[in-house]
Amino acid sequence: MHILFLTDNFPPERNAPAIRVYESASYWVRWGHQVTVLTCAPNFPEGRVYEGYRNCWYQVEIMDGIRVVRVKTFITQNEGVLLRTLDYLSFMVASFFTGLLQARPDVVVATSPQFFTAVSGWALAAVRRLPFVFELRDLWPASISAVGAMRENVALRWLERLELFLYHRAAKVVAVTAAFKNDLIARGVPGDKVDVVFNGVDLERYTPRSRDTTLIKQLGLEGCFVVGYLGTHGMAHALDRVLDAAKLLQGIPSIRFLFVGAGAARAALVEAATK
Repeated sequence: MHILFLTDNFPPERNAPAIRVYESASYWVRWGHQVTVLTCAPNFPEGRVYEGYRNCWYQVEIMDGIRVVRVKTFITQNEGVLLRTLDYLSFMVASFFTGLLQARPDVVVATSPQFFTAVSGWALAAVRRLPFVFELRDLWPASISAVGAMRENVALRWLERLELFLYHRAAKVVAVTAAFKNDLIARGVPGDKVDVVFNGVDLERYTPRSRDTTLIKQLGLEGCFVVGYLGTHGMAHALDRVLDAAKLLQGIPSIRFLFVGAGAARAALVEAATK
């Protein structure tokens, strides 16, 4: 089977969508399938193209058996509604037209959180008369409304109608939680088209390792109990609550909090931590 997968994040980017798509595609290749990933030049979250890449109209690389096709997009930092929306829309348009040029796949898959990628996937599948699978990783736009990035207005209601349109047009919706499936059913999406596939971990690759004493010394963490967070520092992650907890424990010097990653909320977190 030839799988055409649309995602605006892919390695060497290190955020969750990039890693999830890469891991899934790697297994599909291992099981004998052909996978083409349509994505953009790696730039997340700083909005700067990674070294060794260019933001050009068409470039192809093979990554662990996965054919990766990168398209030109409007690139911006992972912050600000207007600029990020332009980023999303540019990938939607570029991936659609580039998808028309690819060898005919058997299925088109597109992933959220932002579903302008799914719009492109649906349009490609419709034009080429192929089944469309919507991989649902977040309830968007509900999630952007929940974190206060967008107020209740006409635009939000329009996005919600577009969201439901995509669910109904998809041959299958793959949800990451049972709660997502229940939400879709409550809004009129047939339950038999929604499958739940939970996140997992490859225990052969991710196992406990010995402590890196050099790194511990570099960070001044000898003899400390470390509370760590590794991942995107975004609006949805509420990491300011972790800073509140750290403030309550600041009288115990053996407890340290370590944040590793980047994102739209990082600068505000750094500022708050230094006050």
